[in-house]
Amino acid sequence: MSKSIRVDEDTHAALAALKGEDETFDDLLSRLVSERRETVREGAGLWANTDAAEKARQARTEMKRGIGSDDG
Repeated sequence: MSKSIRVDEDTHAALAALKGEDETFDDLLSRLVSERRETVREGAGLWANTDAAEKARQARTEMKRGIGSDDG
């Protein structure tokens, strides 16, 4: 079963630039999804046994506090 998706001209041009010569747009999108999944898998667990996750949460909280304040 085939589906169609709409993209604006800039998006189409960007995708076309990434597409290999012998690659269909379906091949391209499948490759990009696969690469993205692999990138996520490679990053999984990087913060294990560190305090990085807690530091990131604290930084996010501080950034959210600063939104809308006169000094932020």
